[in-house]
Amino acid sequence: MDQTGRDDAPASPDETPPAPPGLLEDLGRLGRAFQKLFGAQLRLLATELGLARAAVHWLLAAGLVATVAAVGFGLTLLGLIGWLLAQWFGSWTWALIVMALLELGVLLGAIVLFRRCMHWMTLPATRSEWNAIMQETLRRPKTQEPSGPEDNP
Repeated sequence: MDQTGRDDAPASPDETPPAPPGLLEDLGRLGRAFQKLFGAQLRLLATELGLARAAVHWLLAAGLVATVAAVGFGLTLLGLIGWLLAQWFGSWTWALIVMALLELGVLLGAIVLFRRCMHWMTLPATRSEWNAIMQETLRRPKTQEPSGPEDNP
């Protein structure tokens, strides 16, 4: 008993009452549960990043294979068209001349389309929109931080 006559009060002001025995165990279990939960989350994140890195490599490899296959297919079609033209004209020389003219026409068409697109980029409305996009991109902060509850009204 202390001077106030209470049995549950500490004997001196410096003493604190002992914690109930279950509280420390509960806190320990809570800490271990958080460690287990966040450890699993970190392992999951590391695994997902590894899969993403592998996926990028496979995407690049698939793109390369598709490009090689497309070029091979295009060359095969050009060879078939050349052979058909040679059969039709009865001369490989004329067939190759016609194929060269066809390819030159496609090349000139692509150049004209490219120049037309570049011209559209220089038009006043397009130019101002392009400048607005570039200015917005330059002004945008490097990292987007999520707004906390103190930022919301």
